[in-house]
Amino acid sequence: MKRVHEMPFGAQYGREATRFRLWAPGCRAVALELGREAPRRVPMVAEAGGWHAATVPGVQPGEAYAFRVKDDAPAVPDPASRSNPWDVNAPSVVVDPLAFDWDDGQWRGRPWTEAVVYELHVGTFTPEGTYAGAISRLDHLVDLGITAVELMPVADFEGKRNWGYDGVLQFAPDAAYGTPDDLKRFVAAAHARGLMVLLDVVYNHFGPSGNYLPQYAPQFFNAAHQTPWGAAINFDGEASATVRDFFVHNALYWIEEFHFDGLRMDAIHAIADDSPRHIVQEIAEAVAEGPGLERHVHLVLENDANRAKLLERGKPLAAAQWNDDSHHAFHVLVSGERDGYFVDYADRPAWHLGRTLAEGFAFQGEASAHRKGALRGEPSGHLPPEAFVNFIQNHDQVGNRALGERLNALAPEAALKLASAALILAPSVPMLFMGEEFGAVTPFLFFCDFQGELASAVREGRRKEFGAFARFADPAAREAIPDPLAESTLIASKLDRESRGRPAHAAWLAHYRALIALRKLKIVARLDGRPRASTFATVGDTGVEADWVFSDGARVAFRGNFSPHSLTGFTPVPNAAALHAENGAVAGTTLPPWGGFWSIAAG
Repeated sequence: MKRVHEMPFGAQYGREATRFRLWAPGCRAVALELGREAPRRVPMVAEAGGWHAATVPGVQPGEAYAFRVKDDAPAVPDPASRSNPWDVNAPSVVVDPLAFDWDDGQWRGRPWTEAVVYELHVGTFTPEGTYAGAISRLDHLVDLGITAVELMPVADFEGKRNWGYDGVLQFAPDAAYGTPDDLKRFVAAAHARGLMVLLDVVYNHFGPSGNYLPQYAPQFFNAAHQTPWGAAINFDGEASATVRDFFVHNALYWIEEFHFDGLRMDAIHAIADDSPRHIVQEIAEAVAEGPGLERHVHLVLENDANRAKLLERGKPLAAAQWNDDSHHAFHVLVSGERDGYFVDYADRPAWHLGRTLAEGFAFQGEASAHRKGALRGEPSGHLPPEAFVNFIQNHDQVGNRALGERLNALAPEAALKLASAALILAPSVPMLFMGEEFGAVTPFLFFCDFQGELASAVREGRRKEFGAFARFADPAAREAIPDPLAESTLIASKLDRESRGRPAHAAWLAHYRALIALRKLKIVARLDGRPRASTFATVGDTGVEADWVFSDGARVAFRGNFSPHSLTGFTPVPNAAALHAENGAVAGTTLPPWGGFWSIAAG
């Protein structure tokens, strides 16, 4: 089977001739350069609306090309490049998408109710740090019970290492991980094993290096909206129609040409768009009316504003949202940390956790102390639990720490066992961060590969950022923070898979595998996309009760003591059978330290 997404820009390969098209409204004339060492120059025809085009016969896949937008400056890569093997400051390469033979033609995806998500960074997931290397670990994920793999962004960024959120060529899978065909092989291999594959995409900004759009298309940005990255991407100003089209095509490109099962849209609260139809809505509608008609395709949002309206059933813009509230409540309870944004959860963490388990968001319109009293969120209790992706770790929450510590370095083992069980056995969609399942002790650090002044600014900025914390007040302590520009920082972040065979790590793996199997058996079969009759309560400062009534009448109840001391006062559940227990807990009104008990009653 062949797959291609047709685009009105970029290089569209044809056996007879290849069409090149660039939106450069800031240029009177643009020339196409073919070849890398001694490129031949082909004049492009200026078209209406700032477009420049050339159709050239005899061009072959693999041929280098770039655009000369200024006579006194180097040629620039194609912003819609399908491949940039020499990095973001070098020419692009012509790709024939139809040259790849897909063998997953019967794949129709999986319902979102079946999702158990596993977030991974391609460069640190395996020693090879490649798409091909990641294929060799897919059987491990299947055995674990994972149903959806979520890749951190792969759009081409400067250098050989990056988290992916500094991408500047939105259509080109970064060559540090392999070729576009290697990525397609990864997706096809996942589908062959019954795994969905989601891709993290960044539509709120471009990275700080390698973005040449301002040189020839300043209209791509709108200075009326200022963001932490400068002028916002122009989604609502003059000439915004072309910009919006660029990102709609990008979303469809990944889903159609690479057969991804969905996208995780990074920080949509940072997208500046005052137009009547928000760009997220336009993308969602294009996906639903296109590939979504033929198979399951899921959009997942990151949205600090907690806008429940975007998740309304009937015609939702997204299947779900990453629920930071759940993480923050879990984290405060098991680690005791209460600074930074955790201050919002420090006063009553058990209440916040209970609310996230039963109703989705913890903040549903309340004032946020961390945001200087600003109101945050919308009521979410009417939404089904599948509208929320909960987690106790992810790339942000681990990697944004100065030393990249995972939660098992910050909390007792018993506390983590309770938290992981509470995460997986709740009806909301659980997400694991790579290595969490076997208790990985390798850190996940912040790393990048910039050059010159930018590299120095990132290095110093990182140390200055943590200087506000008492732990790093001493300059010597700040010097111990791993250098984000050093290759050793990437290497230190790679998973140590050999550790899985050691007893402690094997025990963690067995723990997660058993929980996910239990979820599939007792929870997933009861999820149907409809709201649940859910309630929650607290016992003292650390006890959590959550009850979910499913459409078949079954009632699943959770009682958890997030404390190193025994706690009394829990409400018994009549006529219920034991479902699971952690840390020696039994049915009753008292739970031991870090004890958790789950029960199920038939309807």
